[in-house]
Amino acid sequence: MIKSIKVRLLPTKEQEELMFKSVGIARFTYNWGLNKWGELYEEGSKPSKSAIKKEFNNTVKKSQEYKWLYEVSAQITSQAFSDLDTAFKKFFKKESGYPKFKSKKKSRKSFYVRYDAIKFEDNRVNLEKIGKVKYKTNHIIPGLPKYNNPRCHFDGKYWYLTLGFEQGEKQTELNNDLSIGIDLGIKSLAVLSCLDKPIKNINKSYEVRRLNKKLKRLQRQVSRKYEMNKVDSKFVKTNNIIKLEKEIKLIYRRLANIRSNHIHQATNRIVKLKPYRVVMEDLNISGMMKNKHLSKAIAEQCLYEFIRQMKYKCKFNGIEFVQADKWYASSKTCSSCGAIKKDLKLSDRTYICTDCGLSIDRDLNAAINLSKYKLVS
Repeated sequence: MIKSIKVRLLPTKEQEELMFKSVGIARFTYNWGLNKWGELYEEGSKPSKSAIKKEFNNTVKKSQEYKWLYEVSAQITSQAFSDLDTAFKKFFKKESGYPKFKSKKKSRKSFYVRYDAIKFEDNRVNLEKIGKVKYKTNHIIPGLPKYNNPRCHFDGKYWYLTLGFEQGEKQTELNNDLSIGIDLGIKSLAVLSCLDKPIKNINKSYEVRRLNKKLKRLQRQVSRKYEMNKVDSKFVKTNNIIKLEKEIKLIYRRLANIRSNHIHQATNRIVKLKPYRVVMEDLNISGMMKNKHLSKAIAEQCLYEFIRQMKYKCKFNGIEFVQADKWYASSKTCSSCGAIKKDLKLSDRTYICTDCGLSIDRDLNAAINLSKYKLVS
């Protein structure tokens, strides 16, 4: 399987300037290709990656107006068309919506790096047209002639290089008697069938609540400043507004890092128990997000990311990963006698079986049922 790592880059001012240019050219090329795709479709012809790329090289790149395209690696523009082609393939397979234009303000600041030019030596990594950039990481980077999908991105504060490489499965001895059922929730992130204490909800911690409170205060300040500097029907962006918006972005970055770190620690803790199998529910997260009262709490829990990490970490460690059928009544079924309680409400946090008298936490009962999923299905 392919394992990916992230390396923190420490570029000079000149190198950082070239990186931002690379980001802008990648965005410009993608938007140009998307616009051309739409034009060709309206004309009645069949758009394709090769035709659009050929026209870009013959018209735009040869024009003196766009000579700044040659300041960065040619692989950046080439990969932008590959990304656009992938976006349309996903759209036609109904895996995602129609591709959108990338905004300078909102889109992710990233660009492709030529894989065969990457060389790690003396705490520096060579990037085409940018030069040898200092880096620091805790990972052991294998010296390979080829890396998978290397990309540079800027998160609002630091630059990172992400790359992938082939990695075999870990040969670990698994506990053949341990099957773990995981019930995801909002009150707590996850309840495990083999643990008494659930994995906590990080959004209820002091640090996250403090950051959310600060975020709310700064957003109100920005809103007031926009209203104060309004000219007719237009909003004027002052230097103070720019400073506040930058501070808001950094708080969002901090919150995202805290949640991501918590999920990595939680999934790593589960894998270290060395079960032979992990069973989870097949949640309809997009459907859950339609609940206007719970959508914010569900989004902050990052449930999809938790499931994604569990899948690849189980695969990497040779653990069987099973997703139970979405109609499987894990909460309504008694984990002791198997009786189904049809009148169970969402407000009932304790499961009391009328047949055998079992009294157990609702989420723990669901987790135990999931751990035995294959046996009862």
